[in-house]
Amino acid sequence: MNKQELIGHVADVTGLARGEASRAVEAVFDTISSALTRGDEVRLVGFGTFTCSRRKASTGRNPRTGEPMQIKESTQPKFKAGKGLKDAVNG
Repeated sequence: MNKQELIGHVADVTGLARGEASRAVEAVFDTISSALTRGDEVRLVGFGTFTCSRRKASTGRNPRTGEPMQIKESTQPKFKAGKGLKDAVNG
């Protein structure tokens, strides 16, 4: 399922117009993104938790040339599925 299919499904399930469903889905994504940008975690009970973790700078190898290269420190978004989501997928 891609983003447009998700918006269409939300519109069908909620009875919202497609434009309203699109704004609602975008609002959820924007809210999660801005919370992670601030360093907060987003916990949706039964669905999962969105967090960020820091990756330290490290030395790696360029896959094309084999030359050593420096990999910069970065922040990585993470998602951990909750029990309700795991049960729905496995059930």
